[in-house]
Amino acid sequence: MFSYEKMLQYPVRIKNPNPKYAQIIISQYGGPDGELGASLRYLSQRFSMPYPELKGLLTDIGTEELGHLEMIGAIVYQLTRNLSYDEIKKSGFDTYFVDHTTGIYPTAASGAPYTAASMQSKGDILADLTENLAAEQKARATYDNILRLVDDPDVREPIKFLRAREIVHFQRFGEGLRLATDRLDSRNFYACNPSFDDNCGCSCKKN
Repeated sequence: MFSYEKMLQYPVRIKNPNPKYAQIIISQYGGPDGELGASLRYLSQRFSMPYPELKGLLTDIGTEELGHLEMIGAIVYQLTRNLSYDEIKKSGFDTYFVDHTTGIYPTAASGAPYTAASMQSKGDILADLTENLAAEQKARATYDNILRLVDDPDVREPIKFLRAREIVHFQRFGEGLRLATDRLDSRNFYACNPSFDDNCGCSCKKN
């Protein structure tokens, strides 16, 4: 059960609308490495995670990603509020506008709508945690690209905050992966499983 606090994790106060920026940043709402996919990934993986510490980690980060999704939605909304039709056409925002007006819709910057095919919940401890490490780095790289293209400080500051949180999440998942590998039976480790490979040539056969 979640409790909703009626405030953003980091304030978003954008004075100057800019639909071109909105088209870029929407990718972190519903793009392949965005916050919607991150929240669904972690909150789905937690059900099959056997270690309570890691189940809690997935729940905490998955919940925080919902807060990040809210931030991105607020950024896109403030960047597209009160636009004239002329501004919409000149910025190239018309292709989004014709389908969604200025509603917030989960899509990538390329225009591809959100799909769960960009995320995975495998039910395998190592596969899921390794997937999460990669996901956080891909999200960080996307925020890097956004910062390369956006120069408004009202937009850059919340984006920089979100980028920093991706780095923290990467660190937490790295710690979680170390915890998991320390607890796994050596005969059940991904690189050394004699149940599946009689020719692995490692010392696990001696155990």
